[in-house]
Amino acid sequence: MSKRTDYQSLPELKSQVSFPAFAVEGEKQRGPLERFLSLFADVRAGEGLGALLLTANVLLLLGSYYLLKTAREPLILTEGGASVKAYSSAGQAALLMLLVPLYGMAGARMNRLKLVVGLTLFFASHLLVFQALGLAGAKIGVAFYIWVGIFNVFVISQFWAFANDLYTEAQGKRLFPMIGVGASLGALVGAQAAAWLFKSFQFTPYTLMACAAGVLAICASLVWMANRVETSRGDQVMNRHAEEPITGANGFQLVFQSRYLRMVALLIVLLNVVNTTGEFLLSSVVEQEAARQFAGDKTAMRGFIGGFYGDYFSWVNLLGLLLQTLAVSRIITYIGVRGSLFILPSLALTSYSVMAVAPILAVVRGAKILENSIDYSLQNTIRQTLFLPTSRAEKYKAKAAIDTFFMRAGDVLQAGLVKLGGELSVGFAGFAWFNAGMTLVWLWIASRLGREHRRMGF
Repeated sequence: MSKRTDYQSLPELKSQVSFPAFAVEGEKQRGPLERFLSLFADVRAGEGLGALLLTANVLLLLGSYYLLKTAREPLILTEGGASVKAYSSAGQAALLMLLVPLYGMAGARMNRLKLVVGLTLFFASHLLVFQALGLAGAKIGVAFYIWVGIFNVFVISQFWAFANDLYTEAQGKRLFPMIGVGASLGALVGAQAAAWLFKSFQFTPYTLMACAAGVLAICASLVWMANRVETSRGDQVMNRHAEEPITGANGFQLVFQSRYLRMVALLIVLLNVVNTTGEFLLSSVVEQEAARQFAGDKTAMRGFIGGFYGDYFSWVNLLGLLLQTLAVSRIITYIGVRGSLFILPSLALTSYSVMAVAPILAVVRGAKILENSIDYSLQNTIRQTLFLPTSRAEKYKAKAAIDTFFMRAGDVLQAGLVKLGGELSVGFAGFAWFNAGMTLVWLWIASRLGREHRRMGF
């Protein structure tokens, strides 16, 4: 085996005892917290508190995003309209081309704690500014919509970069599935909480902004606590560079210099194109079904569509939470990171092939629920573990570029493809077969990425 640096630690010893009970010779005795958390993942002695703090952190981050996602919709639709909303991804991608290098410059001057806490509080301060402007009567809908899109991808990317920097590769493979439970639970609870606050307490978008700012302040304190807990452990290899700034090239340079990172970026773009095209197909059949049942009655059509999507998102979030809690850690344990890369594209290939020949609402709905729930659980966890064998600069800077710019670039590419397809009169089946073809490319990228991962990992 080639020599590995501290961020690519040697693999841990494993016993042959069935999951979740592992017994490694010389391992410290687990406490009650670690024994409980081992129901969800292989949590070992001393790891429980830090992993729990990270789980709570990402839960609150996703919860705050769904509060803001709920706040942005009435603002953008009443001030800008659906057409302006559709163009926002392009604006986000353009701004991210400027923000990613600035983030890299900040990282070169700060250690990880100052960078993560500072950016979190920086975003929180923006919410108070938006609230003040909105209450003063300013039209903030468009700016706030673009800001939320940037905030979401940046803070989540930074959180996982921080987690990658706390743990060795072997630890991350074990603990990330459990930490991901917080993300799934945060999405489910955040969406429900936002709807409840709007309906039961007549919260306004500006009230939700203040709530989200408070949640982000709590997230910053949880980052500080997690960093303190992990750096106090003398056996943590990753503590060696906790106080060092994140030096190196900017995120875009790092991506284009590394074949591995280029493969990860392509994977993210393809995933986004396929998924958002699938959402377009779902919207098409829902709209057609509403028109068929309530032709000419706009109020009834809106009620049908609203009810459908409320039920749809509930099923996606619930199934995603169950998969994250009960299945993801087992899947990674048994077939590994590289094997798991093929699960979602294989499912998508089957789903879109079936949709092409059976464009029925029930079929499209079921396929998209399954696709999105796996995307939000297993695929998201795998995406984060792909950065475990990378350098610190790549964990923070390249990851920020991939999770922000390249993700939004996928949205822009998909919007252009839909527009082109409309001009060429491509129907539902044509878009479905296009997606099936894209999943074949996705599978090829996964195979190439798996090969590169094997060279870097163990």
